Amino acid sequence: MTITTRNTSAFGLAACLLGCLLGTVAVGQDRLDTEAIDEAVRAQMAQQQAVGIAIGVIRDGEVAYLAGYGFEDRERKTPVDADTMFRWASISKPLTAIAAAQLAEAGELDLDADIRTLVPEFPDKGSEITTRQLLGHLGGIVHYRNGPVIRTDGSYDQPHPYQDVILALDHFRESPLVGAPGSKFAYTTHGFILASAAVERAGKQPFHLQVDERIATPLELESLQPDYQWISIPNRAVGYRKSGKTVVPSTDTDVSWKLGGGGFISNIGDLARFAAALDDPGFITPGMRALLFTSQKTTEGSPTGYGMGFRVSRTSEGALSVSHSGAQEKVRGLMVIELGQADDTTAEMTGNGLVILTNSEHVKVNEVARAINEAISGKPGPR
Repeated sequence: MTITTRNTSAFGLAACLLGCLLGTVAVGQDRLDTEAIDEAVRAQMAQQQAVGIAIGVIRDGEVAYLAGYGFEDRERKTPVDADTMFRWASISKPLTAIAAAQLAEAGELDLDADIRTLVPEFPDKGSEITTRQLLGHLGGIVHYRNGPVIRTDGSYDQPHPYQDVILALDHFRESPLVGAPGSKFAYTTHGFILASAAVERAGKQPFHLQVDERIATPLELESLQPDYQWISIPNRAVGYRKSGKTVVPSTDTDVSWKLGGGGFISNIGDLARFAAALDDPGFITPGMRALLFTSQKTTEGSPTGYGMGFRVSRTSEGALSVSHSGAQEKVRGLMVIELGQADDTTAEMTGNGLVILTNSEHVKVNEVARAINEAISGKPGPR
């Protein structure tokens, strides 16, 4: 069903449950079969016991189709629609990377300088750690369960201290490294908290304000914001998880402390518009494209498949594909878009992509994406 605003009668409870068969939508030289897309998503929802899902399809660098299914709040029978706010979880990491790339291009951030030149509050670990390494998960910073996470106890004057990304370092800054910087790929949300602190210092402005001014405002992402628990955000999706075979409401964990690594929230339209903007050279310049979308390498020269804030790969047709997934309490998400046909940063871009957000933690979003792609192409995808 096409997403509409909450105050229209066209997107009522019956539409939420049954969907609207809209035929086809013209997209460039092709036509997008929205009926097939809706059918594929509804089948996945039934198979995976999803409560609510929203999707966005991007074609030729434009948002071609937005749709919502199921409930943002099952108990209140509130449907998913254009206003439903889903957490981005780790899809927040590209925001941090883009802000850093903008600062680097402006000569305001040295990606290869020791992080402690900007953030001396982070302890000396015996080896230099750079912002480039942090944004590529090569800094050796601990994640959640791949090593001991040592939290610094402290008292704070402010009621929500971890709104300050520097104070948020207290969650992990005393933890030992899980490897020598550059030696291996070790995915870490904590590393992006440290990177967000570098962005804050280099940009001389609070991190969340830089994301707003550098990304949300120019792209007109009006709903994108930090998911601060102490702020009333209308239409926040309730989260759901499985307890045995039963789907029950999930916890509402505070994620303010990991803003740069997993703390933003928006509606599906703004996530789709953000993904489409990755294809816009006016937003992602050729220089930034090279920084963000080139796979980094370990010190031994092994490619990691991750650039700065994005997973990078090639499709079977040779197109550059950049993506990120997200998983935390209340959400599972995926963003993927194809950007070009060659390694040349000036290559023609294709701008085709897909975004998915669901409030059901047990849903495998890759399976939903595969079903949607099969509906669009009319061909079965790889299993």
